[in-house]
Amino acid sequence: MKRHAIAALLCIAVAAASGTLRAEEGAPTPVPVVTVSASSTATVPNDRLHAWLRAEADNPSAAAAAADVNARVARVLAKLKSLPDAQVSTSGYTTQQIVEKGKPARWRVVQTIKVEGGDFAAIGEAAARLQAEDGVALSGISFGISDELRRRTHDAITQQAIAAWRARAQAAAQGFGAAGWRPGRVAVQTADGGRPYPMMARAEMQMAAAPAPVPLEAGSTDVTVSVSGEAILDPARPAAR
Repeated sequence: MKRHAIAALLCIAVAAASGTLRAEEGAPTPVPVVTVSASSTATVPNDRLHAWLRAEADNPSAAAAAADVNARVARVLAKLKSLPDAQVSTSGYTTQQIVEKGKPARWRVVQTIKVEGGDFAAIGEAAARLQAEDGVALSGISFGISDELRRRTHDAITQQAIAAWRARAQAAAQGFGAAGWRPGRVAVQTADGGRPYPMMARAEMQMAAAPAPVPLEAGSTDVTVSVSGEAILDPARPAAR
């Protein structure tokens, strides 16, 4: 009885081992995959100017300081809105009590006006004039590209980035000796200089005394499209015998 039981167990073990070997032999070969990245960049001239003007007033009376700022901001808005292709908005309204040793307490009210447009000369001249006429300060300037120019540039270089990615995938396939390749999961991403933010204007103090035009240099922005993803390699064909 014991010998028969041992023999039966050995048969089962051999059968199980044979089944495992057959399963391993029949398992699919892992598909080789390489990750490839490529990009294309275009440098485009900035076509939008962003300028920030600040109206500020100090007064022992908070109401008087607010009235002063509100009146000047209203005048500035009316003048800026007459500019062609200009978008005007307000932000950053603050009221703060200033207390200094040996001096009476006073209130400071500040409001910021932002103007954006494509006519650099007109905005620069307006900023200089408003400083002289309405007592506002040019607190910052920045340049960027419009949404339309960004979209057109992305469209133009996307195909270039994809072509560069395919060329790298083809080179990788040849380097690994693959018979061919096909795309797997691929992502296309865009990037550029980002949204504008105020850069402190060097001419702020100088222009408070004289309405000279603001010196402007628009510069350019780099717009990039990146492609990254998998290239699935086809195994090399066995050599003919």
